[in-house]
Amino acid sequence: MQAAIHEGGQLFAAASLGTKGNSCMTCHRGAGRVEGMLPNGKKIPSLLGAAATFPKYNKRAGKVITLEMQVNSCIANGLGGMPLSSSGPKMVALVSYLTSLSQGKPVDIQGVKE
Repeated sequence: MQAAIHEGGQLFAAASLGTKGNSCMTCHRGAGRVEGMLPNGKKIPSLLGAAATFPKYNKRAGKVITLEMQVNSCIANGLGGMPLSSSGPKMVALVSYLTSLSQGKPVDIQGVKE
């Protein structure tokens, strides 16, 4: 598991997922651990605990999306890259890394009441 998390962190920092010369850390600063910023200047929250909120309804998409779908949206739209296979090694590594940022955070699925 540690190897997958490490590999995901490396991919998160690398510009190899897209064609624009950017990495995930271009917007998600501090390896996703601090507030980030989109190219248009809009601030975005850190990714700490973000994986614990998926799946969730995406208003813009008009449907429920998974973490893998969100990762691919960022790759395609933000980085100009090709979407990854949802079960491929790169996606598994990225999801492992992102999920590690939610360690100890409560699961918070929209609309689910205990």
